[in-house]
Amino acid sequence: MAAFPGSIAFDEFGRPFIILRDQENQKRLTGVDALKSHILAAQQIASTIRTSLGPKGLDKMLVSPDGEVTVTNDGATILKNMEVDHEIGKLLVQLSQSQDDEIGDGTTGVVVLAGALLEQAGALLDRGIHPIRIADGFEMACQTAVKHLDKIAELFPVSAENIEPLIKVAKTTLGSKIINRCHRQMAEIAVNAVLAVADLAQKDVNFELIKVEGKVGGRLEDTVLVKGVVIDKTMSHPQMPKELKDVKLAILTCPFEPPKPKTKHKLDVTNVEDFKELRQYEHDKFREMVSLVKNAGATLAICQWGFDDEANHLLLQQNLPAVRWVGGPEIELIAIATGGRIVPRFEELSPDKLGSAGLVRELSFGTTKDRMMVIEDCSNSRAVTILVRGGNQMLVAEAKRSLHDALCVVRSLVQEPRVVYGGGAAEIACSLAVAAQADQLASLEQYAFRGFAEALESIPLALAENSGMSAIHVLGEVKAKQVATGDGALGIDCMATGNMNMREQHVIESLKSKRQQLLLATQLVKMILKIDDVRSPNDAQGL
Repeated sequence: MAAFPGSIAFDEFGRPFIILRDQENQKRLTGVDALKSHILAAQQIASTIRTSLGPKGLDKMLVSPDGEVTVTNDGATILKNMEVDHEIGKLLVQLSQSQDDEIGDGTTGVVVLAGALLEQAGALLDRGIHPIRIADGFEMACQTAVKHLDKIAELFPVSAENIEPLIKVAKTTLGSKIINRCHRQMAEIAVNAVLAVADLAQKDVNFELIKVEGKVGGRLEDTVLVKGVVIDKTMSHPQMPKELKDVKLAILTCPFEPPKPKTKHKLDVTNVEDFKELRQYEHDKFREMVSLVKNAGATLAICQWGFDDEANHLLLQQNLPAVRWVGGPEIELIAIATGGRIVPRFEELSPDKLGSAGLVRELSFGTTKDRMMVIEDCSNSRAVTILVRGGNQMLVAEAKRSLHDALCVVRSLVQEPRVVYGGGAAEIACSLAVAAQADQLASLEQYAFRGFAEALESIPLALAENSGMSAIHVLGEVKAKQVATGDGALGIDCMATGNMNMREQHVIESLKSKRQQLLLATQLVKMILKIDDVRSPNDAQGL
């Protein structure tokens, strides 16, 4: 009862009632006022990232409290780095994050759609319609839109022999990113990376086998796909060989140092003989460790921990190249790629626990002394690494985010090979289907259906606005053509090619992504419309 917000009192008839504490320190919104506040907050956030939608969308620069600068047009990244205080604003941030986690693409569109739905809900509330009827109408309209999406979706060929269709989808995803000047190359890298680790029979892609590593310097065009593992480490000794062939790797999580008691200990050395004996013991231990690794047949030691100069010198002397301070995730990836076992104790090393790789070499970059190590031609060739280059840290980080989106889209196509057409074509087709369904309804939900149809048009409208067109005229023209021809591939011609057929422009999106956008946005809007009473501390006001 310690957290009870008030105290219980009794009236003269013995009936209990509660006296709430700190009423003057709390802000309370109820009924339509609460709903209007939520809608306003959501609209503000949606309008912030609306300008980032599409191939001509603009980037946002976000500066963190410690001065770190992020430049991006990825919806999830923008919202995650915005400091949003309003509780409904936070729900929109989580909405884009869940779209990012589930699909990886469409994070901007889902927030713009949610904002447009809430705007339509505000107009319906002003007409006196109950919020629950609006929420139920939106839910029914969403089901209609999803059914229509399934109807207009087309089967998509996914095969390792013909990768051109997958490259076209990846190019659509990368078209709105900062790296679109070399997006053919980036799309090929993304597709080849996914197909290298994909199990097409099971329709499964293990993302843990794809590592995206960034290195500042060079040009975006220098980005490469490595069939193996790249680690940001070098050989522990500068005189060790920089290139090894037909390597047997010992993957160790035990340090090259003499054993120590687990508990705190103190060693008193009172004379020179004792000290010499201690030195000799350490030396013998180092020799024993190195000989155990050598006897197992290893030609390279990958160690999770560091080792001192004496151990390093001894390893060089015994012609055993070594790499130290390799992180846990990298150790695991090396073990998967090379087919080796991670060994926690030197005594457990045996030839069958060693990994194998055809080539281990060091890469050097430009005039700097920066080097990275590449482990190639591994026994399990499914592990791949994308090494991203760029002129500065911001560009490398944005390129990594863009590649992540492309990888996710290709993965969703491997899992469910059906596509719809982009450029707002799918949204316009669904909007027309929902509006047509509204005319069949006699109940109050028909108003929610029409609101949903209008909200769907916010995506093509935003695309047209961001491309510098007269949005209403262009949308009206595309809608008229879709109604006349019944072709669900007609969309906004953002690139001003003179052709609004997205099938011919190869602007393709996965059905899974588009369906998820509609479902997530509708669920969130339904949840917000059911909130009619908000209690919060007085200081938490606004966004």
